[in-house]
Amino acid sequence: MTPLLPFLLFAFVASITPGPTNLLAMSNSARFGWRASLPIVWGGCLASAALVLAVGLGLGSTLLASPELAHVLGYAGALWLSYLGWQIARAPVTLDANLAAERAVSGWTAAFLQLINPKPWTVALAVVSVFMASAGAPAWILALLFLLIAVPCMLLWAWLGLQAGRWLHSPRGLRRFNQLMGVLLAGSGWLGLLA
Repeated sequence: MTPLLPFLLFAFVASITPGPTNLLAMSNSARFGWRASLPIVWGGCLASAALVLAVGLGLGSTLLASPELAHVLGYAGALWLSYLGWQIARAPVTLDANLAAERAVSGWTAAFLQLINPKPWTVALAVVSVFMASAGAPAWILALLFLLIAVPCMLLWAWLGLQAGRWLHSPRGLRRFNQLMGVLLAGSGWLGLLA
């Protein structure tokens, strides 16, 4: 058994399980189409891999030494997710993807979300504290492998959103979907903070 196998399994589970960025990719692909979700996928995955790298290169020890900073990041993340959830829940409903694509969430927003979301920080700290020594790999290798696993996982979430969007042919159904995604997105931030 390769020493990287436990890390690869962890990276898969961390990437495929529901989280704020996954819900954002799903919601945007349902509302605006596949192409509009790709910046979210790339922004979120690149930022998560960058966090793994930064924590592996020493930022993790700084964060662990300052629990106050972790709390501030957690509350900032929950507030940001609440704002994004509100924006999604009250978004105007249009079935014309060409008109709506102008309002899709950007990759920069998804990347910023990773920086203030507790889940990616927890994942990055776990990678360094649990898997860096046991895998015998430097931080940049783990970050690259994490990226290679995270991208297809988040693309799956975007695809699920695309499928949901195809089922939502009425403005009322799309509005309900937006409201559900908005509540789930905001709730995920506060639940992550309490966990």
